[in-house]
Amino acid sequence: MQDSTPRATLSFYQYYHLGNPQLFRDHFYLLLSDVDVLGRIYVSYEGVNAQISVPTDRIEDFKSALSTITFLENIRLNFAIEDDGKSFIKLIIKVRDKIVADGLNDDAFDVTNKGIHLKAEEFNKLADNPETIIIDMRNHYESEVGYFKGAILPDVETFREALPIVEKMLEDKKDKHIIMYCTGGIRCEKASAYYKHKGFQHVYQVEGGIIEYTRRAIQLGIENKFEGKNFVFDERLGEKISPKIVAKCHQCGEPCDTHTNCANDACHLLFIQCPTCAEKYDKCCSVKCKDFNVLPEDMKIALRKSTTFNGTKFGKGRYKAHNKNAVLDHGSLETEHTQSTLQ
Repeated sequence: MQDSTPRATLSFYQYYHLGNPQLFRDHFYLLLSDVDVLGRIYVSYEGVNAQISVPTDRIEDFKSALSTITFLENIRLNFAIEDDGKSFIKLIIKVRDKIVADGLNDDAFDVTNKGIHLKAEEFNKLADNPETIIIDMRNHYESEVGYFKGAILPDVETFREALPIVEKMLEDKKDKHIIMYCTGGIRCEKASAYYKHKGFQHVYQVEGGIIEYTRRAIQLGIENKFEGKNFVFDERLGEKISPKIVAKCHQCGEPCDTHTNCANDACHLLFIQCPTCAEKYDKCCSVKCKDFNVLPEDMKIALRKSTTFNGTKFGKGRYKAHNKNAVLDHGSLETEHTQSTLQ
């Protein structure tokens, strides 16, 4: 039976030196379980990164629980803009080497020497200067559905990949005003310190990322310069920031910004699919996956070892409908059925 408890989705992060991440993880799990928190949290020697949901009637209890941990006391909480309360189904806290995979050697630079935080109104003012450079530090499948006007959108699949690519793009612009942004701000905390270390002179970051920018823009009644949807890493996969749809269905090319995972679990590609194509392909990314999904279970098991799907080759889909060799292959599985069953 599905839990109908009203919940609020939120996120927070804090860079902090933890001497024993595993010990902290176990304590944190018990602390949050006591107030019915659900979500996904990463803990490492460098701090905490959390995306969670909390019962709305226990938010104050949750804040009180956080305040018992010195470095989390009075921390900024980024509440979701569009929230149905169904973002997570259980609490998972994992110990990792880093709270965000960045591939950087933290001993090589001062991670606390970060860029200047800009509130929404400050961002708008600086963004209006045509000389200002705005950089999206997120991945291609995030920026595909929404972005700040005029931002540079690197075609990358990971934050680790983005760091050197952005540095190369801006290598002759180290004296320019550069504003970085991401979902909640955590990637820009590290990136801004890294770029300052690399000699960039005027580095800024959007305080609290897209989430806090939107909340404050609404609160102040100022222009919202973000167009489209904010991709989020939970069951919702996105929240509407503006009514404008900036993406296209990966299968037919019609305006659409709804991410989904291919219904074929052997594929599980993350891609954008409109309602018409969802019906046409039974929520799959291709005819091949649609055909595979209706096979008997024993045949699926036999075919999985020898069949290549979109999700086998790509983690995330891209819109390439203009290209005959699009990421989303609409070919039939029939030939592979024959070959596999004869082996």
